[in-house]
Amino acid sequence: MKKFTITAAKTAGFCFGVDRAVKLVYNEIEHGFKAVTLGEIIHNPTVVNDLAEKGVRVINTPAEAEKDEKVIIRSHGVGRDVYRELEERGIPYSDGTCPFVKRIQNTAAKCSAEGKDIIIMGDETHPEVIGIAGHCQNKAYVLQDPEELEAFLKKNFENSKKKVAIMPQTTYNINMWQNCVRIAAFYENAETYDTICSATSERQAEAARLASESDIMIVVGGRHSSNTVKLFRICSGLCGTCFHAESPGELSMLKMPKGFSNKSDIRIGITAGASTPASIIKEVKNQMSEIIKNMDEDFNFEEALNASFKRLYTGNRVKGYITAVNNTEAIVDVGTKHTGYVSLSELTDDPSLKPEDVVKVGDEVDLIVIKINDAEGIVQLSKKKVDALKGLDELAKAKEEGTILEGTVTGVVKGGVIVLANGVRVFIPASQATMRRDEKLEELLKQTVKFKVIEVNEQRGKAVGSIKAVRSAERDAAKAKFWDTVQVGDVFKGEVKSLTSYGAFVDLGGIDGMVHISELSWDRIKHPSEVVSVGDTLEVYVKDLDKEAGRISLGYKKDEDNPWVKFESEYKEGDTVNCKIVSITAFGAFAQIIPGIDGLIHISQIADKRVTNVKDVLSVGDEVTAKITEIDSEKKRISLSIRAVLEENGEAAESEEE
Repeated sequence: MKKFTITAAKTAGFCFGVDRAVKLVYNEIEHGFKAVTLGEIIHNPTVVNDLAEKGVRVINTPAEAEKDEKVIIRSHGVGRDVYRELEERGIPYSDGTCPFVKRIQNTAAKCSAEGKDIIIMGDETHPEVIGIAGHCQNKAYVLQDPEELEAFLKKNFENSKKKVAIMPQTTYNINMWQNCVRIAAFYENAETYDTICSATSERQAEAARLASESDIMIVVGGRHSSNTVKLFRICSGLCGTCFHAESPGELSMLKMPKGFSNKSDIRIGITAGASTPASIIKEVKNQMSEIIKNMDEDFNFEEALNASFKRLYTGNRVKGYITAVNNTEAIVDVGTKHTGYVSLSELTDDPSLKPEDVVKVGDEVDLIVIKINDAEGIVQLSKKKVDALKGLDELAKAKEEGTILEGTVTGVVKGGVIVLANGVRVFIPASQATMRRDEKLEELLKQTVKFKVIEVNEQRGKAVGSIKAVRSAERDAAKAKFWDTVQVGDVFKGEVKSLTSYGAFVDLGGIDGMVHISELSWDRIKHPSEVVSVGDTLEVYVKDLDKEAGRISLGYKKDEDNPWVKFESEYKEGDTVNCKIVSITAFGAFAQIIPGIDGLIHISQIADKRVTNVKDVLSVGDEVTAKITEIDSEKKRISLSIRAVLEENGEAAESEEE
């Protein structure tokens, strides 16, 4: 009977810094703050998903934070410019940077301020390294391994007196760092600072020891976790069978490796990265116990595993099963030793979608291999390329049949716009995107549009479409229907599309009508822009139709707003009114009685004496008192007299003297 021993590393799981950062987020939530994390708080999808369910968003820059949100800086830390932006924007934040990371940030800042060049040993794309570099006054160089360091020092510092400070990111491989120290020792101007986290050192040392004593080694943690990946590499070199599992569910495929059928004592070791919760480590251990309990000794796992190592090559079309989905990508089982990743940019071209909007765990999807990294056991895949191939066939069919398609405008490029339809980026030239040249292409961005396919190049994987063709057809159909039903007096609500010096053109729904400047207001105006603007919605009525010329005259001003009606209801001949001089002519002056109604004061009625030049007596803007001497309702003319008022006042004065 076989004996299985499962040993979990004591140092496995959350380190101090990660535990501190995660507790900080949960504490903010418990205290009622609406928290967001600047990047994923740790590289573990289980924790990130749990926080997401509790309403914690992940943002990439401070600018994405909303007014009522508090930003949490993750354990990896950030550069000085991020702190500056948070403070300038007045955004509240809590700093979850690991103290060990803070130490290396301070070391890098101090050395840089002293004029030393800074070399950071690590991954230049890792957020911790980006944050460290952000604390340097000058450029910081990021190198990956001892070989790269040796070549860099030889080229730049062999005959230089300039000092250089070399330090590793906190999760850097210990053995590689020791090699770096030995290389730097040959350069008098090179200083090394051991900034590897003590917990990382202990974790790597214990993992190496446990792997060397085990038949099977399981490393648990996120595939984007730097320290987890390093643990896997260390263990892989010391243990014949090593697995990197992100979650307990991935262990379901684990069976007895070949050659173990005759062994009576099988030792299994488990370690985990610093961002792996203790609950997942416990689940992995329990899952392993269940696998061992139900293990069929006649099944040879190694043979099955080797059989699944089917050859992958760039451009290969494969089927995969979605095993996990996070905010940036989908993780796929492609039936090989590789872990498959489909980034958001390779899932879809639609910028409004997230990975979870495109695929779900358990989905079977067709994919194309775009990049293979056998050393890391990673394959980059694309779903959108497969969709594009299928979509091109559908677009070609739509072109032949003249079908109208729908798509979303995802970008404005030189010479046109890009529409995403059937998984294919369709180019719409500017001449085919709008009905008029003055329409801005940017207004189409993120809009759902209808278009026709006018060209498909299957060899180049490209298609060209026309929005204008669809809109022209719709406009022609709308025009035909409009002319069949429209009558004088019909009322419409339409948008002002353009203005000219003589009127405003209003869209009645596929056809434009014109409101003449005289129909826009009862007041005298010099330009339509004094009353309406492009984009305004007006309620207009049809005044006249010319079907042969295709012209529609519209009215806008309402009878109830007619100032003449108001004037006649309030004034009569013989009334004395206060009015304002609005214009002067050779024969008199026009005075405004109420807005929209002017009366003429003839030159003979300006004063009680002879006037030869109106301007000698009156100026535009003068306030005067005049009598209404005549109202011509038919011609809508009003005669006024200042002289009559003066004479009446003079007679009244004489009567008082008598």
